[in-house]
Amino acid sequence: MTQPHYELDVRPILREGGEPFLAVMQAVDALAPGQSLRLLATFKPIPLFHVLGSRGFEPTAREIGNGDWEVIFTPTDSQSGGEASQAESANNRVDKADEAWPEPVIELNNCDLDPPEPMVRTLEGVETLSPGQTLAALLPREPLFLFKELESRGHLWRGSFDPEGHYRIVIRRG
Repeated sequence: MTQPHYELDVRPILREGGEPFLAVMQAVDALAPGQSLRLLATFKPIPLFHVLGSRGFEPTAREIGNGDWEVIFTPTDSQSGGEASQAESANNRVDKADEAWPEPVIELNNCDLDPPEPMVRTLEGVETLSPGQTLAALLPREPLFLFKELESRGHLWRGSFDPEGHYRIVIRRG
């Protein structure tokens, strides 16, 4: 028996100038095994395609009028078995935390970008690295959502606030 989609309409959040990423991730966490997410947004949320794709979801998008979009994120078969890999990833982070890291091969300044662009640009940069290489990014705030995404992809990171209040993160590709 197929479960109904979990419905999430983020259009009101977006129209008020808010950032719906937390609401989307909470909805994903609330999904029952095998359940799809039906997302309504004021734009085609391409950055979410990769984020949720790395979590085992396949997007199907269609414009529904007035610039609004409906996206159905359907779980794929590869979504199961994530607990063991997450535990392994956490152990790798602890084991390698004290190692010396190479100098960043990429430096990004994402301070003047609106969400979700700092996260998207940072993740795109990390994907260009070879395993073990590092990227440094200056961000307008502490990237709480980015941390979870980096963990799910098996990357390591270190970060802190600079004197101007920006967050500087160094990411080592796993």
